[in-house]
Amino acid sequence: MRARIDRFYELLGHPIAFWSRWVLGLAVVPLVLSFTQPLWNIRMLAPQYPKGLELDIYAHTIEGGNDGQDLVEINTLNHYIGMRKLEKVDFTDLEWIPFAIGALALLALRVAALGDVRSLVDLAVLSVYFGLFSAARFAFMLYTYGHNLDPRAPIHMEPFTPAILGTKQIANFATASYPRGASYLIALFGGVVAGLTAWHLLRAFRRARAPAPRIGRDD
Repeated sequence: MRARIDRFYELLGHPIAFWSRWVLGLAVVPLVLSFTQPLWNIRMLAPQYPKGLELDIYAHTIEGGNDGQDLVEINTLNHYIGMRKLEKVDFTDLEWIPFAIGALALLALRVAALGDVRSLVDLAVLSVYFGLFSAARFAFMLYTYGHNLDPRAPIHMEPFTPAILGTKQIANFATASYPRGASYLIALFGGVVAGLTAWHLLRAFRRARAPAPRIGRDD
């Protein structure tokens, strides 16, 4: 058993398969394209807003629908219930997410060009961590926006958590919150990295379990 474990760790230092280098390099393309698409979309519907109000969250900024007017209207509504304004300066995640995506892209290219199985595992772990941490930060941000309400606001509301994923009724607004194109592009990259990592680990595991080649021959 010890010999198989040592053999497995030794195989982790072997270069990744040639074809997987091309696949990994191509997977960087959707990661880079994620900058051109919104990560998330929040939509609000109410009788007084039959066309709805929309907010798109990008990796680097936030934009309101209707040429930005929806963001102005949303902030006006938030003022009446004591919620602070939605401003890019308060979305601190938008300062580091672009750098994190860029770092993942550069690391993926490095693994594709020079990497071994161990470095591919590191890339997979970092990709999973980035996805989970970003999702947790987004949920926490929405929670704080809905729970830190100004008690002096004209309209009193009980603290609430806006819709994080799916639909939710808040007062007379039906809100919907769903991922958009950039999230799917990043997920595609993560899926490719996870698939390649699983394939290489399984191959290393099978090779480690295989009988060691015999040296020489019996007379």
